[in-house]
Amino acid sequence: MNIAEFLNVNAEKHALKPAIGFKSKEKWKELSWKKFRNMVFKTANALKEAGIQEGDRVAIYSDNSAEWITFDLAVLSIGAITVPVYSTNNQEQAAYILEDSESKIVLAGNQEQYNSCYEISQKSDFLKKIIVAKKTVWSINEGSSYFEDFISKSSDVFEICPKNDDDLATLIYTSGTTGIPKGVMLTHGNFKNSFNAHFDFFNFKNFENEHSLAFLPLSHVFERSWTLLSLYGGAKVSFLENTKLIASTLTEIKPTMMCAVPRFYQKIYSGVNEMVKEGSGTKKKIFSWAMNVGSEVAELKRTGEKIPFGLNLKNSVANTLVFQKIKNKMGGNLWFMPCGGASISPEVTRFFDAMGIHLTVGYGLTETTATLTAFPFTKYKHGSAGIALGDTQMKIGENSEILAKGSGIMKGYYKKPQETTEVFTEDGWFKTGDAGEFDENGNLTITDRIKDLMKTSNGKYIAPQPIENMLSNNSLIEQVMVVAEGKPFVTALIVPNFEFLKLQLEKLNIPFTSWKEIVNLQQIKELYHQQIEQIQSHLSGFEKVKKFALMSSEFEISSGEITPTLKIKRNIVLKKYGEIIDKMYAK
Repeated sequence: MNIAEFLNVNAEKHALKPAIGFKSKEKWKELSWKKFRNMVFKTANALKEAGIQEGDRVAIYSDNSAEWITFDLAVLSIGAITVPVYSTNNQEQAAYILEDSESKIVLAGNQEQYNSCYEISQKSDFLKKIIVAKKTVWSINEGSSYFEDFISKSSDVFEICPKNDDDLATLIYTSGTTGIPKGVMLTHGNFKNSFNAHFDFFNFKNFENEHSLAFLPLSHVFERSWTLLSLYGGAKVSFLENTKLIASTLTEIKPTMMCAVPRFYQKIYSGVNEMVKEGSGTKKKIFSWAMNVGSEVAELKRTGEKIPFGLNLKNSVANTLVFQKIKNKMGGNLWFMPCGGASISPEVTRFFDAMGIHLTVGYGLTETTATLTAFPFTKYKHGSAGIALGDTQMKIGENSEILAKGSGIMKGYYKKPQETTEVFTEDGWFKTGDAGEFDENGNLTITDRIKDLMKTSNGKYIAPQPIENMLSNNSLIEQVMVVAEGKPFVTALIVPNFEFLKLQLEKLNIPFTSWKEIVNLQQIKELYHQQIEQIQSHLSGFEKVKKFALMSSEFEISSGEITPTLKIKRNIVLKKYGEIIDKMYAK
């Protein structure tokens, strides 16, 4: 079955219900299922008229938008293959993906992306046409078309191309913390089986009444799979084009569901704790009482036990006095929030649980169509990545590596038979590259990326992620990269949370000059030293960060220092800031 078939199912079942939401001229608008299907079918016919056939590759190089998902589903409806390109990729990175995939048409989002695509097309043997998502891109060349004009004369009558489970649906190029991107081949069956596994696992009720916000890049497997799953189940999905507007968007559209990476939740956690720290003694007492009550209720829910009447009453008061105010800043309706892309500390999941928002922590990779494991609604274990979904089988192999089998596992890497062979064992288990362990109840705990495990010159092994998580939960710390491989002790590159640091400057009567100067002030270094010592007091001596360097600017996606899901590319950062690291180890 072609996964785009849900368009017909939902257009018949929920014809007038909203399918997608998007912002146009500062106002949120929506399309019903019937109108959305018509828009997808018009796009599919326009693509066919432009020469796209079953099996052809069509790329999308754009930020999230209604046009993005429409184009994606149109490509799938034809039986062609969607190739997403990260909107943050530079021209060289985009050119590699477009050429390697032999994409014939690309949807470009903004002017810069369009210009890159046009230059690529001038040298390409494959890329023949560029469609521009919006007319805000004011300068386009002859032969390119605006999306609106491209589909204007096409019919909305279309028959979706039938597909088998083994037929290719998409090529997703791994952003990767190391090496050249590889095109992960995911099939219609990979997506369909993954969606059905989620619905069986969570047993959602009235899913068609849910409203999800697409906030992470659709070019990443996590958001793309979650968005398609939401639409597959008949829910409405709104698309956020500018991620900087997340705070106002949440209060404007009030979604019930949204997936995000750990950093999003860490920022809320540290922000609330900072506000409490700055509050009056009475506010601190009320917050502490509310958290204790909320935690007690959350623990009973987690273990599946009944909540006593008196405790429920207290929790209603705690919700009114504290929790609802925090939840209202997130729109007030969020209840289901998948969390993935990196590890998250149990302090953060417990904090959200106490407020009545269940973070559904999961684990997966591009190669596994995202989710392999997830928190169920009860009996989950904080600090773990949950239990296996659907027909997923998992075990621990050599060097504690997590191995997986199941219907969500990719077909292989596009045009890379050797690399494909290397990531599978002889008996067909996919090698995740992550180290982990299972407890007696099947809960998976990720211990670290095998490639990221560090061995000091003293022979001690350091797992950087837990240390980095602990430090980045602090309100004064935005990003951290631990350094230890082949070194006598652990050090760290620390990017301050400049917003909170600015507040500290006012308290310390330090005039702002430039961040370059501020991070080198002894007073500021001492402030961070105290915070770090407090955070890592329970660690073994060899695990503790002995020295650190404060960075004057954030690690950026555009400069290749972090991936679009905010994971630090260690090799690049080590090379780029080698001089700073060497100074920390100088005698």
